[in-house]
Amino acid sequence: MDIQTKKYHLIEWITKIRDNQLLDKLMKLAEDEDWWNEISQAERDAIEEGLQDLSANRTYDHSEVRSLYEKYL
Repeated sequence: MDIQTKKYHLIEWITKIRDNQLLDKLMKLAEDEDWWNEISQAERDAIEEGLQDLSANRTYDHSEVRSLYEKYL
């Protein structure tokens, strides 16, 4: 069974659940699986730095980056 079929079956199963406690547990499970907690501190720091650069408008568009690095590609 491929991943899309598995997802479809899970969605179908979830729509038929009538037990509110089970739905609450599934919601809690979904909320707890935050990728932010799974990445390293270095990765978090890099993301934060990127967000700060974005806020400070320290960005380059694709064409600028391409022209800078074209000689290496």
